[in-house]
Order: sequence, then structure tokens, then C-alpha cells
Amino acid sequence: MGLVTEVDDEGAPTVLIVDNNPMSSLRLSNLFKTRNFIIEHCEDGDQAVDEYIRLDPELVVLSLDIPSLDGHLAALEMREHGGEQRIVFVAPARMADLANDAAFSAGAVAWLQKPISNETLEAQWTKILGTIPEAPGLEDLDELYPGDRVKPEADEGPMLPGLPLPLPMPVGELPLPLPELVVAEVAAPVKKKSRKKLVLFLFVLSAAAAGAAYGLGYIPL
Repeated sequence: MGLVTEVDDEGAPTVLIVDNNPMSSLRLSNLFKTRNFIIEHCEDGDQAVDEYIRLDPELVVLSLDIPSLDGHLAALEMREHGGEQRIVFVAPARMADLANDAAFSAGAVAWLQKPISNETLEAQWTKILGTIPEAPGLEDLDELYPGDRVKPEADEGPMLPGLPLPLPMPVGELPLPLPELVVAEVAAPVKKKSRKKLVLFLFVLSAAAAGAAYGLGYIPL
């Protein structure tokens, strides 16, 4: 491996490296710095899609086993946004079958087995710079990744207005409370034999109230 230096050339191509393994990310950074790439990093799939849109990089090196959104779905999201960026998957040997399927689905130019060496990258370099394949997985993206694509619930319209509240009664017109005895008698079921007694009781009570009012001068002569 040659001497690794920072690339200051503004016209140099950019590679977005997406890997949450610090050692793997450092190794990839060193490999692409020797090829005069400007290096950008992120560690999860959601952020990778945002950075892809923001940076418009020439190359994306994308680990399959990253958090929040795996590499396959992140690549499909990137391809959906268009552009001529090349995507390279990186994965351990145990994920070889998944890497092959993901590369075909997302139209990746290649996939590299971890740990990646300069010789491994050099062997695939011509393929990486070759024709960008189609991404047939885009047709199934809604089924593969329905989470953030659920439409918001439709507005059910304004709530029905509430019923108007009764106006307050003036203080002078507030009804006087009935005696507890009368309330109890009225609220309880009245038997036929007790109706006469209740009528007589109410009459006597009304007469007493009228007499009291007359004595206080409320009833004019």
C-alpha cells in the first residue's frame, strides 16, 4: 500500500463509505485515499441515504450489515433517487449469498469480501469502473421496505360542534330547594292509598308558606 495522504483536489472524485465497524471503515478509507478519492463517512443506512443525496458521490462503498436500514435497502433507496453513482457492497464471507443477491437487486457494480486488501480491490477495479447494471429490486421496494412509506391517515374532517350550554338563570329566579321530606316523598314510588295523604300534606305546606308570606308583607291585601 502506498503512502496515505489527504486529498485536497476539489475535482477529485468522492467516495461515501458506509460502515459501522471502525477498523473496516479505516481500512477502506486508506485504500481509497491512495486512489485520490475524497473520503466521506457514515455509519447507518438512513444517514447514508441522506448523505448520498447531499454529496452526490461518484462511488458508494456500502456494508450490508449496518444499523437502522440494512445496506441492501439503503442502496435501493439511493438508486431510486437516480444518478450515475456506482455502488459497491462489502460483506463477510458468511454473507456471500446475500451479497450476491443484493448486488443483483440494487444494481451494484461489485461486492467485496471483508477483510478487504489492496489486492482484492485491485482485482475488482476494472469491474467497479465498468457499466452500471439495472436495479430490478426497485420494482419491489415498497414491499421490501414498507415502514416509512405508509401514507398518513386521512383527515376525518372537523369535529361536530358541541351542544350549546344552557344560559345561567338570574340569581333572583333561582328555585327554592324543596324540603328533604318532600323530595323523598316525590322521588319514591307513590302508592294509591298514600296519594290523598301526600296531596293533603302539600296543601298544608302551601297554606303555611302563604301565611308566612302574608305576615312578612310579600302578598298585598
